[in-house]
Amino acid sequence: MTKIAVVALGGNALTQAGQSGSCDEMMANAAAMAMAVNDVLEAGWRVVIVHGNGPQVGNLALQQEATSAVPAQPLALVGAMTQGMLGSLIARAIDLLRGRGTAAALVTHVTVDPADPAFGTPSKPIGPFYEPVEAERLARRGGWMVQPDSGRGYRRVVASPQPVGVIEIEAMRALVEAGHLVIAGGGGGIPVLAGDPGRTVDAVIDKDRAACLIARQLGARALLLVTAVDQVMIDFGMPTQSGLGTITADHVARYLAEGQFPPGSMGPKIEAALRFLEEGGELAVITSPALLAATLAGRGTAAGTRIERMAWQSGQPL
Repeated sequence: MTKIAVVALGGNALTQAGQSGSCDEMMANAAAMAMAVNDVLEAGWRVVIVHGNGPQVGNLALQQEATSAVPAQPLALVGAMTQGMLGSLIARAIDLLRGRGTAAALVTHVTVDPADPAFGTPSKPIGPFYEPVEAERLARRGGWMVQPDSGRGYRRVVASPQPVGVIEIEAMRALVEAGHLVIAGGGGGIPVLAGDPGRTVDAVIDKDRAACLIARQLGARALLLVTAVDQVMIDFGMPTQSGLGTITADHVARYLAEGQFPPGSMGPKIEAALRFLEEGGELAVITSPALLAATLAGRGTAAGTRIERMAWQSGQPL
């Protein structure tokens, strides 16, 4: 039976904190991520990579406004541009390790409900951090909404509705079955209205939600959520802080209900992991790139967070 793992990479993994987002920086970061994913491939998994684009789409949106010599494009098309750019970088990095033509980057559209309440409450941060005065100036000039983010300054926020369908899912399935590593759902996918796939909307889809949806529709056995930390923490920042290793979904759901995972931090990853498991997935992993393959395999005491579905108790390795 084909083992499919969907790997969700943050846009911050490709443009890290303190970096400008230059081509050389992104290429180096893509090469590091490719090494981590290659370990999963070596373990016999077929892989689909879904990546974020928060820093890149925000930077590109700024470039759109830097000149009046050419018309600025809407946010949906700016998101499509980042799909091509980042898909190319990741595919090249994978191919350098595994041979030309191993990876295929697929421009992906996801459907959203026009009545989704997220359109009325923009919450998804994109682009760089700003000091309060600069953020206020840019918000007035561009009609933006800005909010504080992670105590590091202010960022532009845009609508982030739930993805409800993946238009290219059968093409994705065909590529996976043909043995390709597929890069899809970049930036969470280009949002289009359900019932009107010719009409895009200006929003940025959460890549963890998109990865969960793609994993469910492909029948993936594992959802791997890559982050900057080795393990999910409970009581974060307190003397009682501790990391979660291998744990069942019902325990994680209990911690979520207690408010252990903030909405702007680990919350979306936990919610995506639990939804994937509730709808038939076998295993969700949340960890850093270096521990990805070991955590997936259940090896070592220093691995990341491995969340198992309660009903899956066979003890057989994935």
